[in-house]
Amino acid sequence: MSAKAAINKAVFTPHDEKMLAAVQVKRRTKKKIPFLATGGQGDYMTFICLSVTNKKPSHVSITKVKQFPGSSSFAKRSMWTIDQLRQVNGCDPNKDCPEFDLAFDNAFDQWVAGSAGEKCTFIQILHHTCQRYSSQSKPEFVNCQSKLLGGNSILHSAADSVTSAVQKASQALNERGERLSRAEEKTGEMKNSAEQFSVTAHKVRHTHTHT
Repeated sequence: MSAKAAINKAVFTPHDEKMLAAVQVKRRTKKKIPFLATGGQGDYMTFICLSVTNKKPSHVSITKVKQFPGSSSFAKRSMWTIDQLRQVNGCDPNKDCPEFDLAFDNAFDQWVAGSAGEKCTFIQILHHTCQRYSSQSKPEFVNCQSKLLGGNSILHSAADSVTSAVQKASQALNERGERLSRAEEKTGEMKNSAEQFSVTAHKVRHTHTHT
Protein backbone atom coordinates (compact mmCIF):
# COMPACT_ATOMS: atom_id res chain seq x y z
CA MET A 1 0.00 0.00 0.00
CA SER A 2 1.37 3.43 -0.90
CA ALA A 3 1.98 5.99 1.85
CA LYS A 4 -0.89 8.14 0.56
CA ALA A 5 -3.32 5.22 0.56
CA ALA A 6 -2.15 4.31 4.07
CA ILE A 7 -2.69 7.89 5.28
CA ASN A 8 -6.20 7.95 3.82
CA LYS A 9 -7.03 4.65 5.54
CA ALA A 10 -5.45 5.54 8.90
CA VAL A 11 -6.17 9.27 9.25
CA PHE A 12 -9.23 10.18 7.18
CA THR A 13 -11.45 7.12 6.66
CA PRO A 14 -12.09 6.65 10.45
CA HIS A 15 -13.44 10.24 10.58
CA ASP A 16 -15.70 9.69 7.55
CA GLU A 17 -13.47 11.83 5.36
CA LYS A 18 -12.01 11.24 1.92
CA MET A 19 -8.49 12.36 0.99
CA LEU A 20 -8.46 14.32 -2.27
CA ALA A 21 -4.71 14.86 -2.55
CA ALA A 22 -1.47 14.59 -0.61
CA VAL A 23 2.08 15.76 -1.22
CA GLN A 24 5.21 14.73 0.66
CA VAL A 25 7.20 17.79 1.70
CA LYS A 26 10.19 19.10 3.61
CA ARG A 27 10.62 22.57 5.02
CA ARG A 28 12.72 24.92 2.91
CA THR A 29 15.79 26.23 4.66
CA LYS A 30 18.43 28.74 3.59
CA LYS A 31 20.84 25.87 3.13
CA LYS A 32 19.31 23.69 0.43
CA ILE A 33 19.16 20.07 1.48
CA PRO A 34 18.53 17.25 -0.97
CA PHE A 35 15.07 15.73 -0.75
CA LEU A 36 15.07 12.27 0.79
CA ALA A 37 12.13 10.04 -0.07
CA THR A 38 12.72 8.10 3.15
CA GLY A 39 13.59 9.92 6.34
CA GLY A 40 17.11 9.55 7.68
CA GLN A 41 18.06 8.69 11.27
CA GLY A 42 15.89 10.70 13.63
CA ASP A 43 14.14 12.30 10.67
CA TYR A 44 10.45 12.08 9.83
CA MET A 45 8.25 12.38 6.78
CA THR A 46 5.73 15.18 6.42
CA PHE A 47 2.67 15.15 4.19
CA ILE A 48 0.29 18.00 3.40
CA CYS A 49 -3.14 16.44 2.83
CA LEU A 50 -6.36 17.79 1.38
CA SER A 51 -9.55 16.07 2.51
CA VAL A 52 -13.33 16.48 2.39
CA THR A 53 -16.05 15.09 4.64
CA ASN A 54 -18.37 12.49 3.12
CA LYS A 55 -21.38 14.00 4.87
CA LYS A 56 -23.08 17.08 3.45
CA PRO A 57 -22.56 19.96 3.80
CA SER A 58 -18.99 19.18 2.79
CA HIS A 59 -16.13 20.51 4.90
CA VAL A 60 -12.66 20.67 3.37
CA SER A 61 -9.51 20.53 5.49
CA ILE A 62 -5.78 20.88 4.91
CA THR A 63 -3.90 18.68 7.36
CA LYS A 64 -0.22 18.30 8.15
CA VAL A 65 0.52 14.63 8.81
CA LYS A 66 3.82 13.23 10.05
CA GLN A 67 5.27 9.72 10.08
CA PHE A 68 8.17 9.07 12.42
CA PRO A 69 11.07 6.66 11.75
CA GLY A 70 10.40 3.03 12.56
CA SER A 71 6.66 3.65 12.85
CA SER A 72 3.94 2.65 10.43
CA SER A 73 1.43 4.99 12.07
CA PHE A 74 0.69 8.60 11.15
CA ALA A 75 0.12 11.58 13.44
CA LYS A 76 -1.94 14.68 12.69
CA ARG A 77 0.10 17.76 13.52
CA SER A 78 -1.90 20.76 12.31
CA MET A 79 -5.23 21.18 10.58
CA TRP A 80 -6.88 24.14 8.87
CA THR A 81 -10.21 24.61 7.13
CA ILE A 82 -10.07 25.67 3.49
CA ASP A 83 -11.51 29.06 4.48
CA GLN A 84 -8.44 29.71 6.66
CA LEU A 85 -6.17 29.38 3.62
CA ARG A 86 -5.17 32.87 2.47
CA GLN A 87 -2.51 32.35 -0.19
CA VAL A 88 -0.83 29.62 -2.23
CA ASN A 89 2.50 30.74 -3.69
CA GLY A 90 3.88 28.57 -6.50
CA CYS A 91 7.26 30.39 -6.30
CA ASP A 92 7.87 30.42 -10.08
CA PRO A 93 5.22 31.19 -12.72
CA ASN A 94 7.53 30.33 -15.64
CA LYS A 95 8.82 26.83 -14.97
CA ASP A 96 8.21 23.60 -13.07
CA CYS A 97 9.67 23.71 -9.58
CA PRO A 98 8.99 21.72 -6.39
CA GLU A 99 8.81 24.75 -4.05
CA PHE A 100 5.56 26.28 -2.79
CA ASP A 101 4.32 28.30 0.19
CA LEU A 102 1.03 28.09 2.08
CA ALA A 103 -0.23 31.05 4.11
CA PHE A 104 -3.06 30.57 6.61
CA ASP A 105 -4.71 32.96 9.06
CA ASN A 106 -2.28 31.91 11.78
CA ALA A 107 0.59 30.17 9.99
CA PHE A 108 3.00 30.47 7.07
CA ASP A 109 4.90 27.45 5.78
CA GLN A 110 7.56 27.23 3.06
CA TRP A 111 7.79 23.77 1.54
CA VAL A 112 9.68 21.81 -1.07
CA ALA A 113 7.87 18.80 -2.55
CA GLY A 114 9.47 15.53 -3.62
CA SER A 115 9.18 16.61 -7.25
CA ALA A 116 7.75 19.39 -9.40
CA GLY A 117 5.16 16.88 -10.68
CA GLU A 118 3.88 16.09 -7.16
CA LYS A 119 3.58 19.80 -6.36
CA CYS A 120 1.84 20.42 -9.70
CA THR A 121 -0.80 17.74 -9.06
CA PHE A 122 -1.39 18.92 -5.49
CA ILE A 123 -1.83 22.60 -6.43
CA GLN A 124 -4.10 21.75 -9.37
CA ILE A 125 -6.42 19.74 -7.10
CA LEU A 126 -6.17 22.37 -4.33
CA HIS A 127 -7.11 25.17 -6.75
CA HIS A 128 -10.07 23.23 -8.15
CA THR A 129 -11.23 22.35 -4.61
CA CYS A 130 -11.02 26.01 -3.52
CA GLN A 131 -13.14 27.07 -6.50
CA ARG A 132 -15.73 24.47 -5.62
CA TYR A 133 -15.87 24.55 -1.82
CA SER A 134 -14.58 27.90 -0.51
CA SER A 135 -17.57 29.66 0.97
CA GLN A 136 -15.91 32.97 1.81
CA SER A 137 -13.26 34.89 -0.11
CA LYS A 138 -11.22 32.42 -2.12
CA PRO A 139 -7.47 32.15 -1.42
CA GLU A 140 -5.04 33.92 -3.71
CA PHE A 141 -2.88 31.79 -6.00
CA VAL A 142 0.32 33.66 -6.94
CA ASN A 143 3.44 32.77 -8.95
CA CYS A 144 1.71 29.65 -10.25
CA GLN A 145 2.02 28.39 -13.82
CA SER A 146 -1.18 28.91 -15.80
CA LYS A 147 -1.53 25.13 -16.29
CA LEU A 148 -1.98 24.78 -12.51
CA LEU A 149 -4.93 27.16 -12.49
CA GLY A 150 -6.75 26.17 -15.68
CA GLY A 151 -10.52 26.01 -15.39
CA ASN A 152 -10.20 22.32 -16.19
CA SER A 153 -8.22 20.67 -13.46
CA ILE A 154 -6.93 17.15 -13.84
CA LEU A 155 -10.03 16.06 -11.97
CA HIS A 156 -12.05 17.11 -15.00
CA SER A 157 -9.71 15.98 -17.77
CA ALA A 158 -11.44 12.60 -17.92
CA ALA A 159 -14.87 14.26 -17.99
CA ASP A 160 -13.65 16.56 -20.75
CA SER A 161 -12.51 13.64 -22.87
CA VAL A 162 -15.93 12.01 -22.41
CA THR A 163 -17.68 15.28 -23.36
CA SER A 164 -15.40 15.58 -26.37
CA ALA A 165 -16.23 12.00 -27.42
CA VAL A 166 -19.97 12.69 -27.04
CA GLN A 167 -19.65 15.88 -29.10
CA LYS A 168 -17.75 14.02 -31.82
CA ALA A 169 -20.35 11.23 -31.85
CA SER A 170 -23.14 13.81 -31.96
CA GLN A 171 -21.42 15.62 -34.81
CA ALA A 172 -21.00 12.33 -36.69
CA LEU A 173 -24.71 11.58 -36.20
CA ASN A 174 -25.64 15.03 -37.46
CA GLU A 175 -23.44 14.58 -40.51
CA ARG A 176 -24.95 11.13 -41.05
CA GLY A 177 -28.41 12.67 -40.69
CA GLU A 178 -27.54 15.28 -43.30
CA ARG A 179 -26.25 12.59 -45.62
CA LEU A 180 -29.44 10.57 -45.09
CA SER A 181 -31.66 13.59 -45.78
CA ARG A 182 -29.65 14.32 -48.93
CA ALA A 183 -30.06 10.68 -49.95
CA GLU A 184 -33.80 10.96 -49.32
CA GLU A 185 -33.93 14.09 -51.47
CA LYS A 186 -32.11 12.27 -54.27
CA THR A 187 -34.45 9.29 -53.89
CA GLY A 188 -37.39 11.70 -54.07
CA GLU A 189 -35.93 13.34 -57.16
CA MET A 190 -35.42 9.94 -58.78
CA LYS A 191 -38.99 8.96 -57.87
CA ASN A 192 -40.34 12.16 -59.43
CA SER A 193 -38.22 11.59 -62.53
CA ALA A 194 -39.53 8.01 -62.77
CA GLU A 195 -43.12 9.24 -62.44
CA GLN A 196 -42.56 11.88 -65.11
CA PHE A 197 -40.94 9.30 -67.34
CA SER A 198 -43.91 7.01 -66.78
CA VAL A 199 -46.38 9.78 -67.64
CA THR A 200 -44.38 10.76 -70.72
CA ALA A 201 -44.12 7.13 -71.84
CA HIS A 202 -47.87 6.71 -71.34
CA LYS A 203 -48.50 9.84 -73.45
CA VAL A 204 -46.16 8.59 -76.15
CA ARG A 205 -47.91 5.20 -76.23
CA HIS A 206 -51.32 6.84 -76.18
CA THR A 207 -50.39 9.14 -79.09
CA HIS A 208 -48.85 6.24 -81.02
CA THR A 209 -52.03 4.10 -80.80
CA HIS A 210 -54.23 6.90 -82.02
CA THR A 211 -52.21 7.61 -85.14
